[in-house]
Amino acid sequence: MSGAEQLYTCEDPAVWTGIYGKYWTVVEAKSAGKGKRSGKLLALDKWYQEELPAIISDRTEPFLTHPELVKLMEWKLTRGKFRPRLQQLAASNSEEVVLSCTKKAFNLLPNVQSAITELSTLKGLGPATASAVLAAGAPSEAAFMADEAVESIRDLRPVQYTAKHYSLFLQKMLDKAQQLSKVDSKQDWTPHKVELCLWAWAVAKQIQPSLLEEIPQNDATHSETKGMQEERKVTKERPSKRRKME
Repeated sequence: MSGAEQLYTCEDPAVWTGIYGKYWTVVEAKSAGKGKRSGKLLALDKWYQEELPAIISDRTEPFLTHPELVKLMEWKLTRGKFRPRLQQLAASNSEEVVLSCTKKAFNLLPNVQSAITELSTLKGLGPATASAVLAAGAPSEAAFMADEAVESIRDLRPVQYTAKHYSLFLQKMLDKAQQLSKVDSKQDWTPHKVELCLWAWAVAKQIQPSLLEEIPQNDATHSETKGMQEERKVTKERPSKRRKME
């Protein structure tokens, strides 16, 4: 079981709250990593997670401008796999088309799949980038299709960048948010918040596991550790095939 999968199967809200509290620490650690793009991540992530949602919320009708869409694409490519062609394609959309398309997409909610289809008509946008647009303006209804979050769910590996795969992923995020909300009414658990936790957990495990040392050991990790210990014990006590043959 992978590190991120351990978190997804965990039902303890204290673990989820703990990792959510580490989100910006993980972003800072990733931003401090090697590579020209890494240094831009913290500022871009602050913009996407905090500034952009507030801007969209203040509008009479939710929508994105052309510069905002281009910057959102820059954030996505800096945070994940870098595909310069997508940046160029996103920038090639006209201001008028971006305004019209994003406004229509938000108006289609709560039908997320229809909104994803509408946004995917923009050049350079597939379900993953479309989900980032929706998560910024409607975090209670959508989650960003981050590779790390998708890969944390066994049934969804390998990642497929299709509307159908996103639909399956979003349902998992909705289910987990609902599950956590039932046992932790103090926290506002949304699909986007669940996705952020999975991303932070997976990235921390990859680049700096020590960031998670203060997080309570979740039940999935405990179960896996116990299972491995029992397996080693049985293996140790069981004669090897070679010995049996002798």
